[in-house]
Amino acid sequence: MQNQLLDGGFGAPPVDAANAFRAIMTAMAQPGTICTVAGVTPPAPLSVAAGVALLTLCDPETPLFLAARQDSAVLRDWITFHCGAPLVPATQAQFALGAWDDLPLDAFALGTAEYPDRSATLIVELPELTNTGPVLRGPGIKDQARLCLPAMKVFQRNNALFPLGLDFIFTCGDRLAALPRSTRVG
Repeated sequence: MQNQLLDGGFGAPPVDAANAFRAIMTAMAQPGTICTVAGVTPPAPLSVAAGVALLTLCDPETPLFLAARQDSAVLRDWITFHCGAPLVPATQAQFALGAWDDLPLDAFALGTAEYPDRSATLIVELPELTNTGPVLRGPGIKDQARLCLPAMKVFQRNNALFPLGLDFIFTCGDRLAALPRSTRVG
């Protein structure tokens, strides 16, 4: 148990974290782009990509919500040891982790007119991540892109709230993609 807690973080923290940050920023700046990431071995059921996202984006100042299937003692201890993110209810989270059906979408902060950046970013574990599905348009997309999405109407409603709304990072195995609130889904 102790080795599982201590192991699995970035092996070469400065290099691995920089590569992970670049991949996440590329995915966020170019919606629909799927990036491969590496450098961590998180405890099950967490994917490599979700573990990379957590260790890159979360720290003691970023409250994190874990959905039911991800909320285990082993994962809580791993997160606490490797990034120190406080675990909170959905209403207080800046980041959330879970499978699509486990995340209470209506509970997360959408930002305010004065502070739209005070919204949550959801790290969503998917069974597959492909460049198929609805068409994406908007900032960072030359003409159009495609990304398999779990519920197209949810993302259309989310975009209608812009500049408020949620941002999403989708993970599957060692791959991730992002869908910022500014992306139009059709």
